[in-house]
Amino acid sequence: MRIRSTTICAVRRDGKIAMAGDGQVTVDKTVMKHGARKVRAIADGKVLAGFAGSAADGITLLEKFEGKMSAYKDNVVRAAVELAKDWRQDRALRRLEALLIVGTPEHLFVLSGTGDVIEPDEGVAAIGSGGPYAQAAAMALLGHSSLDAAAIAQEALRIAGRIDIYTNDNVEVLSL
Repeated sequence: MRIRSTTICAVRRDGKIAMAGDGQVTVDKTVMKHGARKVRAIADGKVLAGFAGSAADGITLLEKFEGKMSAYKDNVVRAAVELAKDWRQDRALRRLEALLIVGTPEHLFVLSGTGDVIEPDEGVAAIGSGGPYAQAAAMALLGHSSLDAAAIAQEALRIAGRIDIYTNDNVEVLSL
């Protein structure tokens, strides 16, 4: 599945996590909105989550993930696995066109409708059309700077926005 029209990047460093998302909403060749909120603090502020893809689908998945967090007593690993299982097996959920990044200072996951629950080795995850650019920038900054997680996530989005036409510089950064 190729998700376009946004960039979300999460970075874990020094016991903290930061997640950044741009605000652009693009329909075909037209920018419809500049300030959409694609990153959220959920589960009573214990988890950062961001989505790329359809807004309605992404918000639906965020709500489902939050329900799993509640059902599994804030165990983010179990909640991620259970959501991915449901997403893959449920006929209605399978049609949702979005990817999720969820994370805490201890864990970071990329979740997909194919059942993927990926915890990146480097502590950096990025999704969306500008995801590869943001991920490369964040990994370089993580390895070659002393910037904190929030500064790395913000700069990675800024760099991706200069390359990817579906990503803008209206960046929101959340940290835990």
